Amino acid sequence: MGLPIARFGRQAKRSYGFFIKFASVAVLGLCFVFVWYMFSPSASSLTSQRSTFGEMAEPISERGQIRKSKPSVVPIQNKPDSNWGKMEEKKGVNGSLKLDDVDRPKGNKKEEKGVKIVKVDSENGKESEVEGESEEGKEEEKEEEENTNNGDLVGTEVDVDEDIEIKAKRGKKRKFKGPLFDPKAEYGWKMCSTRSKHNYIPCIDIEATSKRMKSYRHHERSCPKNPLMCLVPLPLEGYRTPVSWPESKEKIWYKNVAHPKLAQYVKTQNWVVESGEYLTFPQNQSELTSGIAHYLESIEEAPFVFVRFVYRPTSSIVIHSKGQLQEKFAKNEKLRNTLTVPDIEWGKNIRTILDIGCIDSSLGAFLSDKNVFTLTLGLKDDLVDLAQVALERGFPAIVSPFGTRKLPFPSGTFDTIHCGECQIHWQSNGGKLLIEMNRILRPAGYLIMSSKHDSIEDDEAMSKLTASVGWNVLAHKTDDVSDIGIRIYQKPESNEIYALRRKQVPPMCNDNENADAAWYVPISSCLHRIPSAIEERGTEWPEEWPKRLQTFPDWMNNRDKLVSDTEHWKSIFEKSYLTGMGINWSTIRNVMDMHAIYGSFAAALLQEKVWVMNVVPVYAADTLPIIFERGLVGIYHDWCEPFGTYPRSYDLLHADHLFSRLKNRCKQAVSIVVEMDRLLRPGGWAIIRDKGHILKSLETIFKSLHWEIRMAFVQDKEGILCVQKTNWRP
Repeated sequence: MGLPIARFGRQAKRSYGFFIKFASVAVLGLCFVFVWYMFSPSASSLTSQRSTFGEMAEPISERGQIRKSKPSVVPIQNKPDSNWGKMEEKKGVNGSLKLDDVDRPKGNKKEEKGVKIVKVDSENGKESEVEGESEEGKEEEKEEEENTNNGDLVGTEVDVDEDIEIKAKRGKKRKFKGPLFDPKAEYGWKMCSTRSKHNYIPCIDIEATSKRMKSYRHHERSCPKNPLMCLVPLPLEGYRTPVSWPESKEKIWYKNVAHPKLAQYVKTQNWVVESGEYLTFPQNQSELTSGIAHYLESIEEAPFVFVRFVYRPTSSIVIHSKGQLQEKFAKNEKLRNTLTVPDIEWGKNIRTILDIGCIDSSLGAFLSDKNVFTLTLGLKDDLVDLAQVALERGFPAIVSPFGTRKLPFPSGTFDTIHCGECQIHWQSNGGKLLIEMNRILRPAGYLIMSSKHDSIEDDEAMSKLTASVGWNVLAHKTDDVSDIGIRIYQKPESNEIYALRRKQVPPMCNDNENADAAWYVPISSCLHRIPSAIEERGTEWPEEWPKRLQTFPDWMNNRDKLVSDTEHWKSIFEKSYLTGMGINWSTIRNVMDMHAIYGSFAAALLQEKVWVMNVVPVYAADTLPIIFERGLVGIYHDWCEPFGTYPRSYDLLHADHLFSRLKNRCKQAVSIVVEMDRLLRPGGWAIIRDKGHILKSLETIFKSLHWEIRMAFVQDKEGILCVQKTNWRP
């Protein structure tokens, strides 16, 4: 062995020895890189599609990567609050929450089995042992591991110690971070300085000045890198308490929504008139020449024509009148069992409508009197903020881009989708936008489109596209009064029509692709199969309204929990919220339930003249399909990011255990309070139910924002806080 080593050493001393050593090191390095690549986890695992919401622990960026941005504001530290005592009920303006040492969060004793409670220092990356909160740890563990099946309540009790033991066996270590709020923090506020000023929507109004970002502006959701920690200003010309419902249907304060481009737009319209300090809306006036009443009546009474495209080597079109179709149904049992064409009856079999492209909000205004819930999807632009006008009038609306990502709704939920003069090029990009409509539309649901002077080329392209997704043309007519062309399509209610297609374009999606996954998920280029088993959601059309609200089909698990949950919130609203908090419900119209489960809070408010936006967090159990099935409307959202709506959109916010479920999910939990300040109108209310020590921290934050503490109460470490926003701005 010594001879070869000596020989190698002598060779290394020669002139070319350096190159031999360099080549040897390079070969060894390449071998190391190859071995590391083969046995290390793939980086692409961060961008894989999420099929469930329970695995989302951090906000996801537009590229699907976990963001790890640093907080933009560091709270100023001061001495601990010396007023901690027993929490008592405080009625009046200056109520406060107090906790004694018994109710103070426990964390000195580390009782978890085999798990060290650590805190990661964001500056130097070191881990240090800290005091943990066993109750908070349990809440987070419950949220992470809860079943996402539709029938399970969020927050189902689990044995944390047993679960930790199971994770230890798998070789996984659990890291608990510090408290949700720092009890020693102090907050100083400043005004937001943005291009959109008092109409700032953080994740939609891209503030970058580069050409690339200007083209991106409003077309895709892209949130600021750091959590929003500034306050959106009020309108410069002053803000006034909104006109109460139902007077707001006919007039609103102009200054609350005014901007120069809206003023120019109003001068060219007949459905909205500037009248002194108000914008007024003449009855039955709309963009449509014949008025909204005539337009909807022509849809409801349309002489349906059934057009069935048969995909064979030589395609043919079979057209039947409605009477002929009913006669064929009576004679052909197979046809009768596979396809039905129910009449459109507003407020009965048609309860939930998505109206794409907010123009004059006349559709929602007219249908609200017929018990139809019309949610307007406002497509934000730099011209006129008509979705804000709709919200000011008291009509449901959200602002969301509609380009390359799925809309934040579950599959097969809307009874009808309406697109009137929305100027969307459905046939572009392979028809992906229409495929997304197919995803969220209920089986056998309707798509209603209206437009003026469509070109022959557009007609042919649209006919081919709707035929490729298997839609039936129920009506195609031109109104003699308004000269508006109306088309009514119906989505198939079974998969049989897909097998008849000569070309499988677009293709069918894989069975393992979750049709309900919609948060930061690209629009699919495939069609999801229609449910066929009796225990699956979507195989039956819901009961007529209002029976639909209290009817729970077989696919809903734990129907007893649904019934008890409905009774529970009805009792709370009648005995506490309605009369016990000093809220004048005649001034409340736009309501948001920030942590909805089954929509029972919204159901309890049904007798009031309000509408409720049910928000199901993306990290909670996916119960949003149940909410839609009951005839209510909601949306997926991650509260670590701002919501898609204008400032001052809501009169009341309701948050039931929202903050305790957000343990370790958001970079700064206080940013949620900042978002609540943005969403709520001056004079609006917030009702928060949560753990006592969380409410104590929230009270400090609300006081720093100069909100009025109207009521505070705690019992058995659970409490309720009722606050009212003021006009204060720094």
